[in-house]
Amino acid sequence: MESSPWFAREPYKALVLGASGALGGAFVHAFKADPLCTHVECISRGSSQGFDLTNPASISAQADVAAAQGPYAIMVDATGALTIRGQGPEKALHSLDAEQLMQTYLINTIGPAMVLRYFAPLLAKGPSIYAKLSARVGSITDNQKGGWYGYRSAKAGLNMILQTAAIELQRKNPALRVVALQPGTVQSKLSAPFTTAAHQVLTPEASVSGMLTALRALQTKAGAHFLDYQGMEIPW
Repeated sequence: MESSPWFAREPYKALVLGASGALGGAFVHAFKADPLCTHVECISRGSSQGFDLTNPASISAQADVAAAQGPYAIMVDATGALTIRGQGPEKALHSLDAEQLMQTYLINTIGPAMVLRYFAPLLAKGPSIYAKLSARVGSITDNQKGGWYGYRSAKAGLNMILQTAAIELQRKNPALRVVALQPGTVQSKLSAPFTTAAHQVLTPEASVSGMLTALRALQTKAGAHFLDYQGMEIPW
């Protein structure tokens, strides 16, 4: 097995989805600061094709545009939402609403699945990484507190999509790493309503620095990885 992926050793191209968000922007900044990174493709809702997680046609169109600068040795999907239509995570069964659940799945599971479908063909052959921001609350094994029904289940579904895609994609490219990343509790609009003094809150830059360090140390394996910003594996 390789001791480290390509982007610790040789020139590469990167692509970041959700580039206008706190973490997406920090990934973009980190890649641009790396002398080995020759191009960073930045995709957000303001992109040329009107990128929209709820619109598969816009995702496909944006992938067609991004193909011109590819292939990419690393892709980071930093999209997602915790508060949707002004409503945060549910704390109890009696709070569940079918429409809100569908929107949560659409943004956090189905949209990212469509991103993976259309952007995976743009990955470079050989050593490469597809990383998607997930969440520790998506771990079924680690769920000790309950609550957050929609967000938990959406992230668990996302993790299954990543694991299943990794198995398929690695048949053609065994050197591909597919990774579900837990960024920690980060200073952002997404997490602000849910943080307290008890949380260890990270800057986006600190979180991204940790995640990139973890990715650089990542070994190839069959299937997907699920790890946090400190490089620690999280149980599925």
